[in-house]
Amino acid sequence: MPRFYPNLVTLASDAAAVAEQQDTIDILVKSNLPGRWSAKDSFGTLDLSRRGFDLLFEARWIQGTMPAAGPPSDIVWQRQTSGAAGLPFDDADFAMFTGHRGFEVVAGGMLYRAEGVVGLSNVIAQAADGPAVWRSLMLQSARTFPRLPVVGYESGAELEAALAAGFEAGDKLRIWVRSRD
Repeated sequence: MPRFYPNLVTLASDAAAVAEQQDTIDILVKSNLPGRWSAKDSFGTLDLSRRGFDLLFEARWIQGTMPAAGPPSDIVWQRQTSGAAGLPFDDADFAMFTGHRGFEVVAGGMLYRAEGVVGLSNVIAQAADGPAVWRSLMLQSARTFPRLPVVGYESGAELEAALAAGFEAGDKLRIWVRSRD
């Protein structure tokens, strides 16, 4: 898996799915995957501590459709069309934006359209700019992928900034990590 991405993501939370997820995790644990690996428990239903995992963090799903009104920002946004290897700049469903003050990059985020929503991830902002950055990225999403809700997950100060920008908090999720012994 690419660095910082989970090796396993849960996509259902009914009893049969949870049992299958736990069986799959047991198989992966026995396979001796190298280094540190992780599982995104999308519904917050798994307790992986007995399987040698540590809880990296808990977060909340978020969704937004229109940004809350707020003070204007002096950040100028630009869609990136090239950059680091491995990012899908040629994919019409992908958009990466950077925010600039003068010649300095001070904010950014990635958007990906799939299944009737736009996933917002990798949001970077200085604390004082947080809500304005989240509002701006929601607007960039509306311009790039019209009429689709924006979804993602956040925790801590990033969650607070997203909520201040007009996102709504949803259910909890967990990210678990395990290091090879």
